[in-house]
Amino acid sequence: MQEVGPAPRRSILARTFVSSAEPRLRAGWRLLLQTLLMVALLVACVLPIAAIAMFRDLNWLDAEAFWVGQIAEFLALLVSIYVARRFLDRRSFSSLGIELGRRKWQDLLGGIGISFAMMAGIFGLLAAMGWLTVEEFAWRTDSASNLLAGLLGWLVVFFLVGWNEELWFRGYLLQTIASGTRLSWGILISSLVFGAAHLGNPNSDAAISVMLGIFLAGLLMAYGYARTKSLWLPIGLHIGWNYFEGVIFGFPVSGLSTYRLLHVEVHGPIVWTGGPFGPEAGLILLPAVVLGFLLIYLYPRGRAGAHVGQEHLVGDR
Repeated sequence: MQEVGPAPRRSILARTFVSSAEPRLRAGWRLLLQTLLMVALLVACVLPIAAIAMFRDLNWLDAEAFWVGQIAEFLALLVSIYVARRFLDRRSFSSLGIELGRRKWQDLLGGIGISFAMMAGIFGLLAAMGWLTVEEFAWRTDSASNLLAGLLGWLVVFFLVGWNEELWFRGYLLQTIASGTRLSWGILISSLVFGAAHLGNPNSDAAISVMLGIFLAGLLMAYGYARTKSLWLPIGLHIGWNYFEGVIFGFPVSGLSTYRLLHVEVHGPIVWTGGPFGPEAGLILLPAVVLGFLLIYLYPRGRAGAHVGQEHLVGDR
Protein backbone atom coordinates (compact mmCIF):
# COMPACT_ATOMS: atom_id res chain seq x y z
CA MET A 1 0.00 0.00 0.00
CA GLN A 2 1.39 3.38 -1.01
CA GLU A 3 2.02 5.74 1.89
CA VAL A 4 0.48 9.19 1.76
CA GLY A 5 3.04 11.84 2.64
CA PRO A 6 2.37 15.11 4.44
CA ALA A 7 0.56 17.84 2.53
CA PRO A 8 2.93 20.23 0.77
CA ARG A 9 3.72 23.30 2.82
CA ARG A 10 2.09 26.43 1.41
CA SER A 11 4.06 29.58 0.76
CA ILE A 12 3.70 32.63 2.98
CA LEU A 13 1.96 34.42 0.12
CA ALA A 14 -0.58 31.63 -0.29
CA ARG A 15 -1.23 31.43 3.45
CA THR A 16 -1.76 35.20 3.57
CA PHE A 17 -4.23 35.48 0.72
CA VAL A 18 -5.76 32.08 0.02
CA SER A 19 -8.03 30.02 2.26
CA SER A 20 -6.66 26.74 3.55
CA ALA A 21 -10.12 25.15 3.30
CA GLU A 22 -10.85 25.79 -0.39
CA PRO A 23 -9.43 27.71 -3.36
CA ARG A 24 -10.72 31.21 -2.66
CA LEU A 25 -9.44 34.36 -0.95
CA ARG A 26 -9.44 34.45 2.82
CA ALA A 27 -12.43 36.08 4.50
CA GLY A 28 -10.77 39.41 5.32
CA TRP A 29 -9.68 40.01 1.71
CA ARG A 30 -13.11 39.12 0.37
CA LEU A 31 -14.73 41.54 2.79
CA LEU A 32 -12.27 44.29 1.90
CA LEU A 33 -12.86 43.92 -1.84
CA GLN A 34 -16.64 43.88 -1.42
CA THR A 35 -16.49 47.02 0.75
CA LEU A 36 -14.31 48.87 -1.77
CA LEU A 37 -16.67 47.96 -4.60
CA MET A 38 -19.68 49.00 -2.49
CA VAL A 39 -18.16 52.42 -1.72
CA ALA A 40 -17.23 52.98 -5.35
CA LEU A 41 -20.75 52.15 -6.49
CA LEU A 42 -22.27 54.41 -3.81
CA VAL A 43 -20.15 57.32 -5.01
CA ALA A 44 -21.05 56.55 -8.64
CA CYS A 45 -24.77 56.54 -7.79
CA VAL A 46 -24.87 59.61 -5.52
CA LEU A 47 -22.48 62.05 -7.21
CA PRO A 48 -24.50 62.63 -10.42
CA ILE A 49 -27.69 63.23 -8.42
CA ALA A 50 -25.91 65.62 -6.05
CA ALA A 51 -24.45 67.49 -9.03
CA ILE A 52 -27.90 67.89 -10.60
CA ALA A 53 -29.29 69.15 -7.30
CA MET A 54 -26.51 71.73 -6.98
CA PHE A 55 -26.88 72.82 -10.61
CA ARG A 56 -30.62 73.37 -10.15
CA ASP A 57 -30.04 75.10 -6.79
CA LEU A 58 -31.97 72.43 -4.88
CA ASN A 59 -31.44 71.67 -1.21
CA TRP A 60 -29.61 68.35 -1.24
CA LEU A 61 -30.34 67.94 2.45
CA ASP A 62 -34.13 67.85 2.02
CA ALA A 63 -36.11 64.70 2.78
CA GLU A 64 -35.78 63.59 -0.85
CA ALA A 65 -32.09 62.93 -0.17
CA PHE A 66 -33.06 60.16 2.22
CA TRP A 67 -34.98 58.40 -0.57
CA VAL A 68 -32.11 58.88 -3.01
CA GLY A 69 -29.64 57.58 -0.44
CA GLN A 70 -31.64 54.41 0.15
CA ILE A 71 -31.99 53.73 -3.58
CA ALA A 72 -28.25 54.31 -4.05
CA GLU A 73 -27.52 51.96 -1.15
CA PHE A 74 -29.87 49.36 -2.61
CA LEU A 75 -28.05 49.37 -5.96
CA ALA A 76 -24.54 49.51 -4.47
CA LEU A 77 -25.15 46.76 -1.93
CA LEU A 78 -27.04 44.48 -4.29
CA VAL A 79 -24.40 44.64 -7.04
CA SER A 80 -21.33 44.53 -4.78
CA ILE A 81 -22.61 41.67 -2.64
CA TYR A 82 -23.83 39.67 -5.64
CA VAL A 83 -20.44 40.05 -7.37
CA ALA A 84 -18.52 39.22 -4.17
CA ARG A 85 -20.74 36.28 -3.31
CA ARG A 86 -20.59 34.83 -6.81
CA PHE A 87 -16.96 35.38 -7.76
CA LEU A 88 -15.05 35.79 -4.47
CA ASP A 89 -16.99 33.57 -2.06
CA ARG A 90 -17.98 31.06 -4.74
CA ARG A 91 -21.40 30.77 -3.19
CA SER A 92 -24.87 31.58 -4.46
CA PHE A 93 -26.36 34.97 -3.61
CA SER A 94 -29.44 33.32 -2.08
CA SER A 95 -27.29 31.25 0.30
CA LEU A 96 -26.83 34.38 2.42
CA GLY A 97 -30.27 33.50 3.77
CA ILE A 98 -32.57 35.16 1.24
CA GLU A 99 -34.02 32.12 -0.46
CA LEU A 100 -37.42 32.79 -1.99
CA GLY A 101 -39.16 29.81 -0.45
CA ARG A 102 -42.59 29.63 1.10
CA ARG A 103 -41.24 30.60 4.54
CA LYS A 104 -40.06 34.00 3.28
CA TRP A 105 -43.36 35.75 4.00
CA GLN A 106 -43.82 33.85 7.26
CA ASP A 107 -40.43 35.01 8.56
CA LEU A 108 -40.83 38.54 7.23
CA LEU A 109 -44.23 38.97 8.87
CA GLY A 110 -43.01 37.18 12.00
CA GLY A 111 -40.22 39.72 12.39
CA ILE A 112 -42.62 42.60 11.85
CA GLY A 113 -44.97 41.16 14.48
CA ILE A 114 -42.18 40.73 17.04
CA SER A 115 -41.03 44.32 16.53
CA PHE A 116 -44.61 45.55 16.99
CA ALA A 117 -44.75 43.81 20.38
CA MET A 118 -41.44 45.43 21.36
CA MET A 119 -42.42 48.98 20.34
CA ALA A 120 -45.88 48.65 21.85
CA GLY A 121 -44.17 47.59 25.07
CA ILE A 122 -41.92 50.67 25.02
CA PHE A 123 -44.94 52.91 24.36
CA GLY A 124 -46.89 51.28 27.20
CA LEU A 125 -44.02 51.52 29.68
CA LEU A 126 -43.39 55.20 28.94
CA ALA A 127 -47.09 55.94 29.29
CA ALA A 128 -47.31 53.96 32.54
CA MET A 129 -44.35 55.92 33.96
CA GLY A 130 -46.04 59.20 33.07
CA TRP A 131 -43.27 60.13 30.65
CA LEU A 132 -45.36 60.20 27.49
CA THR A 133 -48.25 62.39 26.37
CA VAL A 134 -50.23 61.90 23.16
CA GLU A 135 -50.78 65.40 21.79
CA GLU A 136 -52.48 64.79 18.46
CA PHE A 137 -53.60 62.16 15.96
CA ALA A 138 -52.67 62.46 12.30
CA TRP A 139 -56.13 61.43 11.10
CA ARG A 140 -57.56 64.53 12.78
CA THR A 141 -55.19 67.00 11.13
CA ASP A 142 -54.22 65.46 7.78
CA SER A 143 -56.27 64.77 4.70
CA ALA A 144 -56.90 61.16 3.78
CA SER A 145 -54.50 61.40 0.85
CA ASN A 146 -51.68 62.82 3.01
CA LEU A 147 -52.31 60.19 5.67
CA LEU A 148 -52.17 57.37 3.13
CA ALA A 149 -49.09 58.82 1.42
CA GLY A 150 -47.29 59.17 4.76
CA LEU A 151 -48.10 55.65 5.92
CA LEU A 152 -47.31 53.91 2.62
CA GLY A 153 -44.39 56.12 1.62
CA TRP A 154 -42.49 55.50 4.84
CA LEU A 155 -43.31 51.79 4.67
CA VAL A 156 -41.47 51.66 1.34
CA VAL A 157 -38.56 53.66 2.79
CA PHE A 158 -38.21 51.39 5.79
CA PHE A 159 -38.49 48.29 3.62
CA LEU A 160 -35.45 49.57 1.72
CA VAL A 161 -33.65 50.40 4.98
CA GLY A 162 -34.38 46.95 6.40
CA TRP A 163 -33.32 45.15 3.24
CA ASN A 164 -30.17 47.24 2.72
CA GLU A 165 -28.84 47.09 6.26
CA GLU A 166 -29.67 43.44 6.90
CA LEU A 167 -28.22 42.34 3.56
CA TRP A 168 -24.89 43.82 4.59
CA PHE A 169 -24.70 43.71 8.41
CA ARG A 170 -26.34 40.35 9.07
CA GLY A 171 -25.72 39.11 5.54
CA TYR A 172 -22.34 39.67 3.97
CA LEU A 173 -20.46 41.22 6.92
CA LEU A 174 -21.55 38.77 9.61
CA GLN A 175 -21.32 35.68 7.45
CA THR A 176 -17.97 36.52 5.87
CA ILE A 177 -16.41 37.15 9.29
CA ALA A 178 -17.99 33.92 10.55
CA SER A 179 -16.53 31.97 7.62
CA GLY A 180 -13.04 33.04 8.65
CA THR A 181 -13.48 32.68 12.41
CA ARG A 182 -16.71 31.51 13.99
CA LEU A 183 -20.35 32.57 14.11
CA SER A 184 -20.07 34.21 17.54
CA TRP A 185 -17.31 36.53 16.31
CA GLY A 186 -19.36 37.38 13.24
CA ILE A 187 -22.32 38.34 15.43
CA LEU A 188 -20.21 40.38 17.84
CA ILE A 189 -18.16 42.31 15.27
CA SER A 190 -21.07 42.99 12.89
CA SER A 191 -23.16 44.29 15.81
CA LEU A 192 -20.34 46.61 16.92
CA VAL A 193 -19.99 47.97 13.37
CA PHE A 194 -23.78 48.36 13.22
CA GLY A 195 -23.69 50.47 16.38
CA ALA A 196 -20.77 52.58 15.19
CA ALA A 197 -22.49 53.23 11.85
CA HIS A 198 -25.31 55.08 13.66
CA LEU A 199 -23.04 57.45 15.58
CA GLY A 200 -23.28 59.96 12.74
CA ASN A 201 -27.07 60.14 12.93
CA PRO A 202 -28.77 63.35 14.09
CA ASN A 203 -29.11 63.81 17.87
CA SER A 204 -26.49 61.15 18.62
CA ASP A 205 -24.64 63.30 21.17
CA ALA A 206 -24.81 60.63 23.89
CA ALA A 207 -22.43 58.37 21.98
CA ILE A 208 -22.11 55.65 24.62
CA SER A 209 -25.85 55.09 25.05
CA VAL A 210 -26.45 55.32 21.29
CA MET A 211 -23.69 52.80 20.61
CA LEU A 212 -24.93 50.43 23.30
CA GLY A 213 -28.56 50.60 22.20
CA ILE A 214 -27.87 50.03 18.50
CA PHE A 215 -25.36 47.30 19.40
CA LEU A 216 -28.09 45.48 21.34
CA ALA A 217 -30.45 45.89 18.38
CA GLY A 218 -27.75 44.37 16.18
CA LEU A 219 -27.37 41.41 18.51
CA LEU A 220 -31.14 40.91 18.46
CA MET A 221 -31.33 40.86 14.67
CA ALA A 222 -28.27 38.63 14.43
CA TYR A 223 -29.96 36.21 16.81
CA GLY A 224 -32.99 36.23 14.52
CA TYR A 225 -30.74 35.22 11.64
CA ALA A 226 -28.98 32.53 13.66
CA ARG A 227 -32.24 31.01 14.91
CA THR A 228 -33.88 30.73 11.49
CA LYS A 229 -30.87 30.41 9.15
CA SER A 230 -32.59 33.14 7.14
CA LEU A 231 -32.29 36.92 6.70
CA TRP A 232 -36.04 37.34 6.27
CA LEU A 233 -36.76 37.36 10.01
CA PRO A 234 -34.17 40.12 10.78
CA ILE A 235 -35.34 42.05 7.70
CA GLY A 236 -38.87 41.94 9.12
CA LEU A 237 -37.57 42.92 12.55
CA HIS A 238 -35.72 45.90 11.06
CA ILE A 239 -38.66 47.09 8.95
CA GLY A 240 -41.11 46.79 11.82
CA TRP A 241 -38.73 48.32 14.38
CA ASN A 242 -38.31 51.53 12.36
CA TYR A 243 -41.89 51.72 11.11
CA PHE A 244 -43.67 51.15 14.40
CA GLU A 245 -41.18 53.22 16.36
CA GLY A 246 -41.48 56.30 14.14
CA VAL A 247 -44.57 56.20 11.94
CA ILE A 248 -47.01 54.47 14.27
CA PHE A 249 -45.92 55.38 17.81
CA GLY A 250 -44.35 58.75 16.99
CA PHE A 251 -40.82 58.34 18.41
CA PRO A 252 -37.63 59.52 16.68
CA VAL A 253 -36.04 56.70 14.68
CA SER A 254 -32.36 56.70 15.57
CA GLY A 255 -32.42 60.49 15.67
CA LEU A 256 -34.46 60.90 12.47
CA SER A 257 -37.94 62.39 12.12
CA THR A 258 -40.60 60.60 10.08
CA TYR A 259 -44.26 60.93 9.29
CA ARG A 260 -46.14 60.21 12.53
CA LEU A 261 -49.57 58.71 13.06
CA LEU A 262 -49.39 59.71 16.72
CA HIS A 263 -47.83 63.01 17.78
CA VAL A 264 -46.33 62.33 21.20
CA GLU A 265 -44.23 64.28 23.66
CA VAL A 266 -41.69 62.30 25.67
CA HIS A 267 -40.63 64.22 28.76
CA GLY A 268 -39.01 61.73 31.11
CA PRO A 269 -35.32 61.41 32.05
CA ILE A 270 -33.21 61.17 28.89
CA VAL A 271 -31.18 58.31 30.34
CA TRP A 272 -34.42 56.29 30.29
CA THR A 273 -36.25 57.67 27.26
CA GLY A 274 -33.32 58.26 24.90
CA GLY A 275 -34.35 61.87 24.36
CA PRO A 276 -34.25 63.24 20.80
CA PHE A 277 -32.39 60.18 19.49
CA GLY A 278 -35.29 57.89 20.41
CA PRO A 279 -35.75 54.80 22.57
CA GLU A 280 -32.60 53.10 21.22
CA ALA A 281 -30.49 55.47 23.34
CA GLY A 282 -32.47 54.91 26.56
CA LEU A 283 -32.72 52.26 29.25
CA ILE A 284 -36.35 51.80 28.21
CA LEU A 285 -34.95 49.70 25.37
CA LEU A 286 -33.68 46.95 27.68
CA PRO A 287 -36.99 45.25 28.60
CA ALA A 288 -38.09 45.49 24.96
CA VAL A 289 -34.89 43.76 23.82
CA VAL A 290 -35.38 41.01 26.42
CA LEU A 291 -38.91 40.51 25.09
CA GLY A 292 -37.55 40.42 21.54
CA PHE A 293 -34.98 37.74 22.38
CA LEU A 294 -37.68 35.65 24.07
CA LEU A 295 -40.07 35.91 21.12
CA ILE A 296 -37.31 35.10 18.61
CA TYR A 297 -36.35 32.07 20.71
CA LEU A 298 -39.95 30.86 20.70
CA TYR A 299 -40.67 31.75 17.09
CA PRO A 300 -39.00 28.88 15.15
CA ARG A 301 -39.53 26.13 17.74
CA GLY A 302 -40.59 22.95 16.02
CA ARG A 303 -39.08 24.02 12.70
CA ALA A 304 -36.73 21.38 11.32
CA GLY A 305 -33.12 22.46 11.65
CA ALA A 306 -33.79 25.57 13.73
CA HIS A 307 -30.65 26.19 15.77
CA VAL A 308 -27.88 28.68 16.29
CA GLY A 309 -25.40 27.80 13.59
CA GLN A 310 -24.76 27.77 9.87
CA GLU A 311 -23.50 24.65 8.22
CA HIS A 312 -22.49 26.50 5.07
CA LEU A 313 -20.02 28.75 6.89
CA VAL A 314 -16.80 26.96 6.03
CA GLY A 315 -13.86 28.38 7.98
CA ASP A 316 -10.80 29.80 6.24
CA ARG A 317 -8.36 28.98 9.00
